[in-house]
Amino acid sequence: MTQRTPFGSTFYVANAMEIFERLAWYGFFTLSSLYMTSPIAQGGLGFSDKERGFLQGMIPFLLYLFPVITGALADRYGYKKMFIISFIIMAPNYYMLGQVTEFWSFCAVFLGVAIGAACFKPIVVGTVARVTDDTNRGLGFGIFYTMVNVGGFLGPLIAGYMRVIGWDMVFIMSSLWIVLNFIPVIFFYHEPQKTTRTESLKTVLSQAQQVLGNARLAVVVIPLIIAIMIAAKGSISFTVFIQLSLIWLLINVIWSRLIKGSVGGVWYQETIRVGNKNFVTYLLILTGFWTMYLQLFITTPLYIRDFVNTQDLVMIIERFVPSWLDFLAAVNPEKLTEFIEHSILKGDVNDPMFTQALYFDLVNYKVMVPPELIKEGLNNVLNKTISASELTSNWINQHRQINPEYLINLDFALIVIVQIAISKLCNQLKAIPVIVSGTLLVAVGYIIGGLAHGMLLGGTLMVTSILVFAVGEMVASPKSQEYVAAIAPKENTAMYMGYYFVSMALGNLFAGLLSGWLYSELAKKANMPMMMWCIFAAIGGITAVLLMWFDAKLTRTQRTFSAESTLA
Repeated sequence: MTQRTPFGSTFYVANAMEIFERLAWYGFFTLSSLYMTSPIAQGGLGFSDKERGFLQGMIPFLLYLFPVITGALADRYGYKKMFIISFIIMAPNYYMLGQVTEFWSFCAVFLGVAIGAACFKPIVVGTVARVTDDTNRGLGFGIFYTMVNVGGFLGPLIAGYMRVIGWDMVFIMSSLWIVLNFIPVIFFYHEPQKTTRTESLKTVLSQAQQVLGNARLAVVVIPLIIAIMIAAKGSISFTVFIQLSLIWLLINVIWSRLIKGSVGGVWYQETIRVGNKNFVTYLLILTGFWTMYLQLFITTPLYIRDFVNTQDLVMIIERFVPSWLDFLAAVNPEKLTEFIEHSILKGDVNDPMFTQALYFDLVNYKVMVPPELIKEGLNNVLNKTISASELTSNWINQHRQINPEYLINLDFALIVIVQIAISKLCNQLKAIPVIVSGTLLVAVGYIIGGLAHGMLLGGTLMVTSILVFAVGEMVASPKSQEYVAAIAPKENTAMYMGYYFVSMALGNLFAGLLSGWLYSELAKKANMPMMMWCIFAAIGGITAVLLMWFDAKLTRTQRTFSAESTLA
């Protein structure tokens, strides 16, 4: 057997920087839904769910597209320089996320974070690829993936505790993690040996046409994506969006008919062309998986906060490890008392609409008090039967809740513990059946979570839901990449692996937009959160069916991503 090459110092430096970067990103992003929708009076931004969905769709979408360009720039100008640039961009923008309050200013700062992360993402992966060889690459990427999840696990834990002090501390910590990365990159990082391939930006764009499609296809698709973003934010109605989309498609059909048969090198004289039809089809199908998968991070925290009573978990912790309670279910009594005193002056406590609105405000203080008990408690304070501070103490003792981000953290924890074992079990199995099984497990996890609404054991059901989800993720996600590597043209495997992330970009886009709309309309306005989860699960079911169809189609023809196609 070939002896494994030992890892060099740059490998460990890259993994250390990955941990700090993930601490910053997941410390913010796992809590971002809670921060953006929390009332301004409680330190949040007070955005609507549609505005929140717009931001969580558009910004990560761009984050996963930009590495196509930033990776090429790093190849030409050096990894170390690009690392430093990424930290210079990210550090102040993470801090500014906690300072800006207007929608578009927050959007601009969030975009700054995404640009910095997009500079970082391809070069840290590229570093691991360059400093490993055939004898240690598998283990190297296994260690790297573990470090990603170590950062993903610790980031929300620390940030969740920081937000009890104040939301500003969450962003200060994220900025601090990035600042710490200047130490290893400046003093310990060594530029890995260059490969013979240093692609220019022109070459990258040429590859994009070969793999995805030509400029005419981009002209059709990009305006439609922009329009659906605008519609999801609520700036135009979906009826107007559909009308504009149909008009735009008709214009492009007429355009194609008029120039059909034209000869020339100008892009607008070309017909619409898909680069690699099989590969693009696979990416579009896989977009469904990511659209469903990402709801764990952008919708589940809100759902737990607003609809799931986790008192059963609080009671278990209180019985067996009471010292953990103030960390896992921390409540700020001073702020809660202030809220109670303010609420008495704000409206009629006997009005059901008022107490229902107070319910959704109270969950931001991590107590879930039924509306009828809110009415009773506030009336007692008004009648001076008890004081506001005494009511605060009663509500904390009887209705305190587990931080949603800590429950989400179970996903990262399980991955760190058992991902390698699951990967070994799935190693010899065919990719598509494994991806389908994982996708369906994620869907089942969401259905279990949907059942937690209004249940006495809501917290236990959510824990079960997240653990089932984690198993599905560990089964499906690695295999979805392996499938590309297995059937991509061998001479272009690396290039196809790079464009695999387009499915994640589109998944982020649709996940955010759907989350904002469904959570606003179904979960909160219609009070039907289970219907929302059924829709997300159905997306997973449709994705599984389409994956089986796609694999059968390739089996009947040629098991590779090959052959260009032109749209009439």
